[in-house]
Amino acid sequence: MRSLLFVPGDSPRKLAKGLESGADALILDLEDSVAADRKPEARTTSLAFLKEVSAEGRRPRLLVRVNSLDTGLTDADLDAVVAGRPDAILLPKAEGGPSVIHLDAKLAAREALAGLPDGAIGIMAIATETAAALFAAGTYAGASPRLSALTWGAEDLSADIGAETNRDADGNFTGPFRLARSLCVAAAAAARVTALDTVYVDFRNADGLRREAEEARRDGFLGKLAIHPGQVAVINEVFTPSPAEIAKAEAVIAAFAAAPGIGVVGIDGMMYDRPHLERAKRLLARARSP
Repeated sequence: MRSLLFVPGDSPRKLAKGLESGADALILDLEDSVAADRKPEARTTSLAFLKEVSAEGRRPRLLVRVNSLDTGLTDADLDAVVAGRPDAILLPKAEGGPSVIHLDAKLAAREALAGLPDGAIGIMAIATETAAALFAAGTYAGASPRLSALTWGAEDLSADIGAETNRDADGNFTGPFRLARSLCVAAAAAARVTALDTVYVDFRNADGLRREAEEARRDGFLGKLAIHPGQVAVINEVFTPSPAEIAKAEAVIAAFAAAPGIGVVGIDGMMYDRPHLERAKRLLARARSP
């Protein structure tokens, strides 16, 4: 998944518009974008949308961001939406593997009640929204086979640590948030799951979005969250391997295949070793994924 678009779970109009955005996934939001008194309505609206859209052949993946485990609202969220069989639950304010294990147990019970196969619904986690979460970033490996991706967040983290802002005058993340970003991509690699970059909140600034997405891709993220449909096209473009990149990856793979057992190959005056081969394989896998 290259682009994952947040959509308020209480807005049928915005949910329908999300389907037309070109995003690889829609995140039906029951958390921050929904006021407390509208959460019951958001659960009902989201379930109806899931049931209507999930059976369609060509559709984006459908995720639901529930409220965090410490709010006491997670159970009601899951009770409402599991029957709609979302592709995954996005867990905010996760604090390491124990949070994923906790959510896994909740999902298993509700899947059984709904007649769904065990493990039918995956888990993605926002791994950096509290200070405590930063110290637990290395504990996701092996927590649950449902876990497929980690992403990170700067807004809740800035509130938790008391930062005045999370970006400098040039729009770049400040030190604590660069650390959180780095911990997320490392935690995802350690857990052998996908790393997804956080939102770019200045949604009218396409150049800033492109720059940040390109930096994220450079550093190992494979996609990016979006808060506005207008951001999706840029994100998809940045995270789609270009024909030149695909050709180069194919050349690296072919060169190693032609010389089995060798550790280094030369192509057009450049030396490539086994890490380059692994990167080439991953790039082609991304290019070929639906």
